[in-house]
Amino acid sequence: MTPPHYTTVDGRTTRARADLVCLSHLRWNFVFQRPQHLMTRFASERRVFFFEEPIFDASRPQLKLRRDGDVRVVVPHLPPAMKADAPSTNDAVRELLRELCDEWRIDRPVCWYYTPMALNFSRAMTPAAVVYDCMDELSAFKGAPPQLLTLEEELFELADIVFTGGHSLHEAKRTRHPRVYPFPSSVDVAHFAKARAIEREPKDQASIPHPRMGFFGVIDERMDIELLGELAAAHPEWHLVMLGPVVKISEDSLPKLPNIHYLGMKQYEELPAYLSGWEVALLPFAMNESTKFISPTKTPEYLAAGCHVVSTPIRDVVRPYGDQAMVAIASTAAEFGEAIAHALDGTDPDWRVRVDKYLGQLSWDRTWADMRTLVENALRRRATASRAETSRRVHLAFKDRRSARRQPGPAAPSMGRADV
Repeated sequence: MTPPHYTTVDGRTTRARADLVCLSHLRWNFVFQRPQHLMTRFASERRVFFFEEPIFDASRPQLKLRRDGDVRVVVPHLPPAMKADAPSTNDAVRELLRELCDEWRIDRPVCWYYTPMALNFSRAMTPAAVVYDCMDELSAFKGAPPQLLTLEEELFELADIVFTGGHSLHEAKRTRHPRVYPFPSSVDVAHFAKARAIEREPKDQASIPHPRMGFFGVIDERMDIELLGELAAAHPEWHLVMLGPVVKISEDSLPKLPNIHYLGMKQYEELPAYLSGWEVALLPFAMNESTKFISPTKTPEYLAAGCHVVSTPIRDVVRPYGDQAMVAIASTAAEFGEAIAHALDGTDPDWRVRVDKYLGQLSWDRTWADMRTLVENALRRRATASRAETSRRVHLAFKDRRSARRQPGPAAPSMGRADV
């Protein structure tokens, strides 16, 4: 029996498609978002290795590999002393990556980068194609490494294709590479639409009074916590449900009011059940450098769940969701209050029709299929260029050998009379 991802032709078994090594700054078990949606789908047709950043908790450098469905999640574990020594860390991870490729016979994979920082340990790989999926402007995030922009410039030189997480990011990157394609956040409509029919709520939310406004996602420097606090203070009759981990900011900085409920991180599978109990979903993002180019995945997910949505004027939310009256746009707590009150009134009977029509053309399956086509084209271009280069070298070598044969040899000695 031929193993998965292999094909047998004339009795010879070969790999059907190039392996994919995804080099990510995000943990596989963190928030389920773009990388997980795409890599899960790629893993249905090829081997996918999701290579995470190191964890510093081991006595010696080692790799731990586990399966999540068809995806192989690979985590480097390093000694704690290496955490403050970037060169040693990169050397150790580089060696572990080489060992992974040797052990699993990963030869000429598709190298899929979510962070340019991975170049520090992956340059030695020989890729069949390089993809840079630029889902965020990482250089604008809190604590971004100083060398990130320099490494991104190098990655643009190496990449065959570049994807961006939204249209505003595409506008910022499109002049830096000949093949930059915008792929805004998509949605698994069937998964989130479950919220429209669920009647039994999770225990930790069931006791919270209505009406409820909710948010799920990472709670970090991108959130306007002052706006959140002002909204809750102005409307004590509304209850704000906040789902997600608190990252890079202190929990002490979050507004603490009786009608704000922090329920922690939830699994992707649990989200529809929570959404089923919300009247309105929120996108209370701060308007700063870290949010300038974001395209929130949760926007279409909220809508698919049947929730009205109110957002600050994030460019990739305004276009298209605000322009097409699917999402209400507000800048201040007072404007949020007015938009939420309007949503609670339910005075737009055509809203759900517009939303469902739009979401019908926005799916991760479609996004993945379009990306897959571009990846296959990149693989063919590289293969064609490689064959052309091989042919050129063979031709030059043959030409050099033929030229050498045509060169006259040393002159024969003269036969004078003295030699007779």
